[in-house]
Amino acid sequence: MSVSADYSDPVPVYAPPPEGHVSHSRLERVLRAGRFAVTAELNPPDSADPADVFEAAQPLGEVADAINATDASGANCHMSSIGISALLTRAGYSTVYQISCRDRNRIAIQGDVLGAAAMGVANCLCLTGDGVGVGDQPGAKPVFDFDSLTLLRTIRTMRDQGMFLSGRKITRPPQMFLGAAENPCIPPYEWRPERLAKKVEAGAEFIQTNYIYDIPLFEKFMVRVRDLGLDKNVYILAGVGPLASAKAARWMRSNVPGIHVPDALIERMEKAEKPGAEGKKICIELIQQIREIKGVAGVHVMAYRREHQVSEIILESGVLEGRQPRRRSERR
Repeated sequence: MSVSADYSDPVPVYAPPPEGHVSHSRLERVLRAGRFAVTAELNPPDSADPADVFEAAQPLGEVADAINATDASGANCHMSSIGISALLTRAGYSTVYQISCRDRNRIAIQGDVLGAAAMGVANCLCLTGDGVGVGDQPGAKPVFDFDSLTLLRTIRTMRDQGMFLSGRKITRPPQMFLGAAENPCIPPYEWRPERLAKKVEAGAEFIQTNYIYDIPLFEKFMVRVRDLGLDKNVYILAGVGPLASAKAARWMRSNVPGIHVPDALIERMEKAEKPGAEGKKICIELIQQIREIKGVAGVHVMAYRREHQVSEIILESGVLEGRQPRRRSERR
């Protein structure tokens, strides 16, 4: 029997786990407990040395409920996400294993999911992936056997039905907390919540968004999300990150789809004596504002190759008040 062509099965409303359920995901436990969650992104090294991974992870592990291992983001080659996830998980960190559909077909992806689960990885983020033309090896052949929706459905089938897409049984299904990405700031804006609904229907249990700099625009997105009842069915973590300079902010606004940096923020960066410090201050303010928006369950903090600054931003934002820094054995 093959189940690969039929994804019409009804998806139950996301609800608390059944009695006796023990999650292997710290992120899932934090979210289900109603606490404001924090995830952060580790930028993979261009290296085969695990020490480079641990050096970047150390400041994040003390403040984040899970660390994202990116999968060749921007179609640029780095250490693999499954390799980073395995290293960090075995060292006691909680990770989010990012899976891009760009580079592997369904056979490889299903095998990687089992391998990651066998190594203790408990969270995965399902992504379609950037096109190879934007990366540093545009001659690469894209695969795109799946998109993010079919990837979500596939892993849900493996987890909940205990079978591969071929219909063959899995002896021990992967117990993973399923996530997807969303970009509230890509027009047409009114379509983005409906797109989110499709991802929830496909199996997404948590969402990490792209960078949010325009709070009013994000608030409009969240109003529609609440109107659709999606905030009751999926945990939404808003993406934030520090701006490095006014020039960088303008470049992002002009060249990265879905990132809108308001003029007022760019003007603040231009007038600042220390743009880097101002960018950090703005990021902290954004986190504090986002935390007050109904339906937002957490933040996802990103800053390329600046993991120590990410840690400082999370601590100074106040979202961890009342929490104690975690020892490595408590980070999973």
